[in-house]
Amino acid sequence: MNEWPEILLIDKPLGLTSFDVIRRLRRKYSDSHEGEKAPKMGHAGTLDPLASGLMIIGVGQGTKNLNDLIKLDKEYVAEVLIGKKTTTGDMEGEVVEEVIVKEDVEILQSKISTELTSMIGTITLPVSVYSAIKKAGIPMYKRAREAEKTGEVIKEIPVRDMKIYEAELLDVYSGDGFAIATIRFSVASGTYIRSLGEELGKRINYPATLQNLRRTKVGEFDIKDSEKL
Repeated sequence: MNEWPEILLIDKPLGLTSFDVIRRLRRKYSDSHEGEKAPKMGHAGTLDPLASGLMIIGVGQGTKNLNDLIKLDKEYVAEVLIGKKTTTGDMEGEVVEEVIVKEDVEILQSKISTELTSMIGTITLPVSVYSAIKKAGIPMYKRAREAEKTGEVIKEIPVRDMKIYEAELLDVYSGDGFAIATIRFSVASGTYIRSLGEELGKRINYPATLQNLRRTKVGEFDIKDSEKL
């Protein structure tokens, strides 16, 4: 395309950082404009490398809208691994607790559905120290990775009020001593799905961690209208 819109909807693949997406789009713009320098670009909310899905990209004048867009509600489809807890709250971290899941699928399904319903509303939860939340201007994940090298223990765990509008159990798989719950979450901006996954585990008396995450909506913007990178 020659004339780029001010707002792009991109389906971020697994494995890329949010900045990787911007970098590839800049290169794509230059390639399609005979080497012309790409206009200013930014995004309305990061996605971790282990997450995929909808990213809103502002191009040129569109970057002026990003501060408003980042505040929009979000929808995610998450796979929560039940029976394991990691240092990071997702599959990137080291497993620190493992418990065999013994319940039948029907019983587990009922427990999860009940607890998801009880989580709807505003709840205050700890945020992973591997998150992008800043403390004294430094992202927590940078402090956490530095602490890994030095052996320091981070004692001050940040907490956040998180607002959940909907939490729908889509599927439960159980086998080999663990279970995977696929859940659709509709949440306010600033809600950490890793924290919700761990909280769900606590409520059903199992360790839990986020196995997979896909962002499907930001406000009225839908992944169905996005383009591949």
